[in-house]
Amino acid sequence: MIYDPDPDADPASLTFTFGGAAPVASIRPGTVLSTWTRDCFAGRIRSTSDRVSELCDPRYINPQTGPFYVEGAEPGDTLAVHFVSIEPRESFGVSTTVPFFGALTGTGMTALLHEALEERTWLYGIDREARLVRYEALDSHYEVDLPLDPMHGTVGVAPGLGEVRSSLAPGDWGGNMDTPEMRAATTCYLGVNVEGALFSFGDGHARQGEGETCGVAVETAMDTVVIVDLLKGVPCPWPRLENDAYIITTGSARPLEDAFRIAHAELVRWTCAETGLSTLDSYQLVSQAVRSPVANVVDTAYTMTAKLPKTVLPGIEPMGGTHRRLRGQAATWLAGAVVRGT
Repeated sequence: MIYDPDPDADPASLTFTFGGAAPVASIRPGTVLSTWTRDCFAGRIRSTSDRVSELCDPRYINPQTGPFYVEGAEPGDTLAVHFVSIEPRESFGVSTTVPFFGALTGTGMTALLHEALEERTWLYGIDREARLVRYEALDSHYEVDLPLDPMHGTVGVAPGLGEVRSSLAPGDWGGNMDTPEMRAATTCYLGVNVEGALFSFGDGHARQGEGETCGVAVETAMDTVVIVDLLKGVPCPWPRLENDAYIITTGSARPLEDAFRIAHAELVRWTCAETGLSTLDSYQLVSQAVRSPVANVVDTAYTMTAKLPKTVLPGIEPMGGTHRRLRGQAATWLAGAVVRGT
């Protein structure tokens, strides 16, 4: 299925929430969805002279593509979203300092008396063929190429209890988790809270360091292909990710240590469920083998991830082998895309 959002839509008409928006399309489980997403600023920041405070309303950042109604999805199910490909739509990306936003400045929730950091905008060239992103300093003649590593900062479903949450916020519905783990060849598992799940995503990053320290990655529009599938009767209390090498859990909260605790507790529980180990045995295994990259320390809630290598889970097929199955489906689609020349 191809879904092509209106490129000329008024930014004010876009969806900036999880929940509270009518679906743009209905899809069946197993659908390959090809679409694109706007950058977090809806294309309004395009040069080093542009300023977010002048061109954007800070309440309306991270426009979403979607939501998509997934047929048959009900509370208690899990949505499996496999990222087949994520590719920059533009030849450039932008990053900025935004007044009172970021990890190294006072914010509305960490109130200090200092003035805001100077507002600046950096323009990054994106070389898709060389798989590079070009950093250029503003105050000196310094340039360096960084690896292109496309990802999506926001991936989620509608929250439970009829809640409507800003696309700037992460939580148990997913949302603005800002983890670099959300790249191509990764499967994201999201617990369904409402009929149809109402899945949406956006906030493409050409690359992002762990933590997203200044609050803004290399933001760019993305052409993205996903497979959306459904696991009936399988609960998923917090978003999970899986790639060929790791199972990954997430936790979003403030303070950061509570996000860490959520992610690790969920990883222990997932390990128990997959291996049949006791809670304490799983706790011990996770403690010795886990890696814990920081996703973000800038959003309304911080997000931590916890990664367990599959090498310590020999013979285990996490989530019933869903990732392996979707990887196979993705490979078939990609091979066909080469033949089609798309």
